[in-house]
Amino acid sequence: MPALLEATSLHAGYGETRVLHGIDFAVEQGGVTALLGANGAGKTTTLRAICGMVRTSGQIVLGGERIDGKPTEDIVQRGVAHVPDGRGTFVELTVEENLRLGAYIRKDRAGVSRDFERMFGYFPRLRERYRQQAGTLSGGEQQMLAIARALLLGPKLLLLDEPSFGLAPLIVQEIFDIMHRIREDEGVSILLVEQNASLALEIAEHAYLLETGRIVVSGPAAEIGRDESIRRSYLGY
Repeated sequence: MPALLEATSLHAGYGETRVLHGIDFAVEQGGVTALLGANGAGKTTTLRAICGMVRTSGQIVLGGERIDGKPTEDIVQRGVAHVPDGRGTFVELTVEENLRLGAYIRKDRAGVSRDFERMFGYFPRLRERYRQQAGTLSGGEQQMLAIARALLLGPKLLLLDEPSFGLAPLIVQEIFDIMHRIREDEGVSILLVEQNASLALEIAEHAYLLETGRIVVSGPAAEIGRDESIRRSYLGY
């Protein structure tokens, strides 16, 4: 498949601290790409670099158009949705208000209403808790809300940062099953940052392994998952 997103010689950091050291990677159109590595490897910084949230150099191309150096708002309007670590839920707002914020840039009211119904099809509990304050939801429900809110932007590319963090295994499996359905139904490309490497490699077609801001391994996810030396050295299972 052709690449929806391509990064070339991407550097990124905070102030004088360099975190990414010239990495190259791509996300295929309609595919799931996993970005793996230990804490501090630069995974979250990579997602923030794509969104224009940190200082970068190098090239980031989305759908044939360079987006590096553009404001975050422009990148969102070009079809990039970001579910950050910690979920980014607006806890004082209701589920409905959180979802409506996800569709704030859209003008097609009928389309938004249809997409709300689609999100409730994926996440029935959000319909049940539609008027409920988001801060009273469980961790799994907040993660579902964050993903649904991002999808209401109608993105081409969904960036997911640690969607399993802090959740019970059954809830994690449920969310990953839903993500698989979303990829199949919506055709959205997904760049997944995930500490649960075995689960990420199950859903992804391609994977990159980051270590101290450099890509040390890349290839088909199934092959990486079968490589015992990689699993023991880098993935911890």
